Amino acid sequence: MEVGAITGELELLTRATPDGGIEAMVRYAGAQDLYTVSGSPVRGVAEHPDQAEHRAAHERILETLMTPGRVESGNEMPVDLLEG
Repeated sequence: MEVGAITGELELLTRATPDGGIEAMVRYAGAQDLYTVSGSPVRGVAEHPDQAEHRAAHERILETLMTPGRVESGNEMPVDLLEG
């Protein structure tokens, strides 16, 4: 289910997928509902990432999500992991 832009205090959760990607999900701080981030899962991670590789991928995803999107017609566009 697509919910559109999610803003505010969020938590990022990442987990390895069986095919070697990293799935990225966010939720409002303290909430239970998780939303998959556009462009997830991220590819290009080791087939079975160790803890250090997973953490590095998590940090790259977090940095991408915290970088403001491009502005079009005075409005900030959503961030997509495929573009980051």
